[in-house]
Amino acid sequence: MNRTNHTKAILTKLFLLLCIFVAANCYASNKQNKQQTKPKDFQLVWEDNFDNDGSPNPQNWNFEYGFVRNRELQWYQPQNASCANGLLTIEARREETVNPNYNPLSDNWRFNRENAQYTSACIITKGLQEWPAYGYFEIRAKINTSPGSWPAIWLLGTEQSWPHCGEIDIMEFYRINTIPHLLANAAWGSEINYQARWDEAKIPFAHFTQNDPDWAKKFHTWSMLWDKKQICIYLDNELLNQIDLQQTINPDGGNPFTSDQKFYLLLNLAIGANGGDPTHTEFPIRFEVDYVKMYKETTN
Repeated sequence: MNRTNHTKAILTKLFLLLCIFVAANCYASNKQNKQQTKPKDFQLVWEDNFDNDGSPNPQNWNFEYGFVRNRELQWYQPQNASCANGLLTIEARREETVNPNYNPLSDNWRFNRENAQYTSACIITKGLQEWPAYGYFEIRAKINTSPGSWPAIWLLGTEQSWPHCGEIDIMEFYRINTIPHLLANAAWGSEINYQARWDEAKIPFAHFTQNDPDWAKKFHTWSMLWDKKQICIYLDNELLNQIDLQQTINPDGGNPFTSDQKFYLLLNLAIGANGGDPTHTEFPIRFEVDYVKMYKETTN
């Protein structure tokens, strides 16, 4: 190859590399723009960035205690939730804890278990930070996807008993027939006490890991846009479920998602039950939250 042709070849390669660099930056810019799901004309009304080390801010969070729901294996206690380096960590541990409410004659599973083999935490804003219907929620978090793990980001209404109060599951991770799934749901009342009607989205976890095998090692952003017509739940700006609020009617004719009642937020890491068998999982496991933010539409 003569010098002229060699120079042209080098320039051609440099031009192609420049084109690739520009295209990559354009793609990254477009991708970043697509991740901005917060609508215009909304203002931040509450947030927790977990910037103060120690226990979660007592102005924002209460705790659940003991055995609570779903025949899960964990004993909820405050000491399993802590903040450090700008992160909330809910840590589930394999450790035996005595059930102080133990009664071997009871028919209630919360009392007839002498011990718990696992501990974890559920923190809730009930009685501290509660919001009426409608708005935009955003939560950045990293979840553990080991067998037995059942992390959740969800809201409950403050009036009536469950499920007539309304439930919104912005995020649940658990196993269905041993297959891991991510869920985005809403529940409301039926004619049978304590039996809900559901609008569920159950997405196999493989949907996310086929494009990113390291998905579970990273933080992701869950968001919810809630207006008078629908609740839209997103993960990294991908729409997971769109819930029609014309369908979410309780037997008494009320609609928990369009009423004047308020909702509170729960963050928890359950073990067992729908989460699967944790026997061979290496503990501790962690559910880490970077921030939670709540926005309301501005009024002119």
